Amino acid sequence: MLDMKVLLESVVQEGASDLHICVGCPPTVRLDGRLIPLDAPPLVPADTERLIKSVASEQNQERVRARGGVDFGFSFGDKARFRVSIYKQKGSFAMALRLIPSRMMSLDEIGLPAMVRQLLDRPRGLILITGPTGSGKTTTLASMLNVINHERECHICTIEDPIEYYHDHAKSVVTQREIGVDVADFSDAIVHGLRQDPDVFLVGEMRDLATMEAAIRAAETGHLVFSTLHTTGAGRTVDRIIDAFPVGQQAQVRSQLSQSIVAVISQLLLVRAGGKGRVAVFEIMVATPSIQNLIRENKTFRINSDIQTGSRFGMKTLDMALMELYRKGAISYDSMMAAAQDPEQILIQIGKK
Repeated sequence: MLDMKVLLESVVQEGASDLHICVGCPPTVRLDGRLIPLDAPPLVPADTERLIKSVASEQNQERVRARGGVDFGFSFGDKARFRVSIYKQKGSFAMALRLIPSRMMSLDEIGLPAMVRQLLDRPRGLILITGPTGSGKTTTLASMLNVINHERECHICTIEDPIEYYHDHAKSVVTQREIGVDVADFSDAIVHGLRQDPDVFLVGEMRDLATMEAAIRAAETGHLVFSTLHTTGAGRTVDRIIDAFPVGQQAQVRSQLSQSIVAVISQLLLVRAGGKGRVAVFEIMVATPSIQNLIRENKTFRINSDIQTGSRFGMKTLDMALMELYRKGAISYDSMMAAAQDPEQILIQIGKK
């Protein structure tokens, strides 16, 4: 009989990023971006229900029955933490578990350039980490907060759904609030959090208009705010925020965002050349006066050009970062071209056209 502890132990030892439990297939792990079924028989409904009950509280089981799904985090002894998503499909239970590394990675280990460290000293403003699901945004944010926690005397307030990385108090006081457990929603947590003497906010995701409004207001009123969006590219990220607002408010929001935004860092995770491990690719936009003006004047389509010519500020486009990794031999030609925003231009740059 399959045992959940054995499965989780396997995930930790192999360094897999995810474990999938679903009726009709064996337990399956994601390793270096590939899905690999474990050597076990296909699961039946009784298996998935039993495995889910071994990690989910009665309260979370009831939420799945009532809502069709639930997300939460839990600790696997002192070995690791997992983010868990339990859901129903075809009338049976399924589960996806994401391994949260037990050790905070340094900014160097993640692959962020040294200039990003300077952004963490800003007293106020909005820093956005963007990218698709599974691109490492949460790990990047946790590493940034870890730097602030150990180097600055701050009150860091995180609002997460669910809490993934636990931060101990170091030079800073760190309070972590979980949606559905400690607070109802992101926007309420920010509004009430402003009365709790915060210096730094982490908003797990700017997923709706109310949260975007509250995060921008917090950045405007003298706080350093970190958050994420499921977008790729700085221009698209700015457009996504502005387009979330009613047309009558958009001019005002452009003005607010132009003043409050500090940086947009877009990231992807690609398989390393040779297929072992993954490497992060970063596009970095820093809000220079020129870019602030482009946001204010609704000319976000020109942001990419400013990033291309802004290397002295530490900026680089996603395609520039891809070519850099390709020339170092860190990623393959196929990976670079599959992730490229402008493949034709990359071919010209690397002399293949």
